[in-house]
Amino acid sequence: MHNGQVMVGAPGANGLIGAVYLYFYDPVEQNWDQLPGLEPYDRLPGSYFGASIAFSENEAFIGAPGSAGRLGRVYHLTRSSLNSWDSATKLGAANLGQFSILSAAVAAKADVVVAGVPGNDYGAGTAVIMERDHIGWNRTEVLSGTSGLDPVVGEGIPCVDGKAGPFLCDNVDMVSFLPTHMIGGSRGVGVNDIWGWTDPDTDRDYVVVGMRDGTTFVDVTEPSHPIWIGKLPKTDEANTSLWRDVKVDKDFAFIVSDSAGQHGMQVFDMTRLREFSGEPLTFTADTTYRGVDSAHNMVVNPGSDFAFIVGAGGRESCGGRLHMINIEDPRNPAFAGCFTDISTGMAGTGGTHDAQCVTYAGPDERYTGHEICFMSNGASALSIADTTDKRNPVAIARGEYPNVAYSHQGWLTPDQRYFYLNDELDEFSGLVPGTRTLIFDVQELDDPILVGTYETDSEATDHNLYIVGDVMYQSNYRSGLRVVDISDPEKPTALGYFDTVPWGSDFGMGDIISGSIGSWSNYPFFESGVVVVASGREGVFVLRVRE
Repeated sequence: MHNGQVMVGAPGANGLIGAVYLYFYDPVEQNWDQLPGLEPYDRLPGSYFGASIAFSENEAFIGAPGSAGRLGRVYHLTRSSLNSWDSATKLGAANLGQFSILSAAVAAKADVVVAGVPGNDYGAGTAVIMERDHIGWNRTEVLSGTSGLDPVVGEGIPCVDGKAGPFLCDNVDMVSFLPTHMIGGSRGVGVNDIWGWTDPDTDRDYVVVGMRDGTTFVDVTEPSHPIWIGKLPKTDEANTSLWRDVKVDKDFAFIVSDSAGQHGMQVFDMTRLREFSGEPLTFTADTTYRGVDSAHNMVVNPGSDFAFIVGAGGRESCGGRLHMINIEDPRNPAFAGCFTDISTGMAGTGGTHDAQCVTYAGPDERYTGHEICFMSNGASALSIADTTDKRNPVAIARGEYPNVAYSHQGWLTPDQRYFYLNDELDEFSGLVPGTRTLIFDVQELDDPILVGTYETDSEATDHNLYIVGDVMYQSNYRSGLRVVDISDPEKPTALGYFDTVPWGSDFGMGDIISGSIGSWSNYPFFESGVVVVASGREGVFVLRVRE
């Protein structure tokens, strides 16, 4: 409101062009009169004109964060009479990141305008200061607040009375923590996937952590004193991406990235981490497999010489299904074939989101020694297949369940009798009241039976889960790490938790665009017993569950 006039922004009006509606108070009639509204003079769809408004004397500054391909612009208008605005010009700022969304918020006074840029620095956000001189408006400064939590090294923080420092917890202690900026992340760069490797010669433990712009390596041999070893940047031709996935087989890491353009599968010899002598290193891949471009997930079978890419795009994508690769010679991976179960996946495409492939040693003796893949096939079901013969893989069965939204990922119990599956979108879609894990009895591979569910009071979206012995470790986005006793496989019970996001609601998956999503994944397989958790914008947590 300014000088008796009210401007009301309607950024969704006119097909998302946006508009500003004007109202003037008539003191005689004691009512509000509507005046002709304002629109951006270029009328570009998706501008969201009116998302923010600021006044300074007889000038108005109107934000259009969707303008210029979501770089954002500020429209500057001058008041020519009591009820008329004209002389519109657009203000922008150079050298901002893609989809920076300048002007989501605007403030102005005299010859200074401050525009919020929430999309800058991968969603961490900045503020741009523009000042006016005798020539015009110029960007003079970009402000960015401090971001990130303080590290915890040396002396951990035990869980006492439900808290470890600012983090909610139960029966899980924080051994150490490294924020993203201490493991190679620039401002706004978050972490995503995680896997681990123990050096067979030195017995040192390392985690391999995905980031938006590459893969970083941390030595967790001394859990209370983690050490950043170095970083492998993304493939040169690739885009930065929220999604990166990594698995380790023997001494090699295999790394893919989704929505990343021509990324391929990077192959990295983990023994090169021995080169570290105190200063973090910048690594290069030993080779890059170009059979695919982008890919969502990476799967390896530790009992065979094969890896599997799922959710691939570009080149031989196998339609987003299993893309099978011979990695007997890791530096020379070779395409081995495709597999799809057309009875599953969105619209019967057989599309696979994630999988666990094993050399089978479970109760169904018909398949002993075969390579069996348990696939989470998107918007439909669990799919089980025999991929022993890469030239002729065979679908065995599908496991269905009610209120399906998106079959995301799962893991077998050590005896391969049960498969625990998470559905990423059932909570978010309102199909279930709390985080749900589905329990399949797969003792007969051709007849998987849903025998139960495990549900929590939290509304967080579940993401990745892994099983060690009788304990399941769930990374459930904004509710952090959840630890579950499955000694009675069909009746799990809670053992504890550690919430890696000390602010905001647990609901859903947080802000998927900025990466403020919480616990993406965890690695619980080290002999030391620690669980290492990768949590979005926070960083890497080394945790220990109390016995």
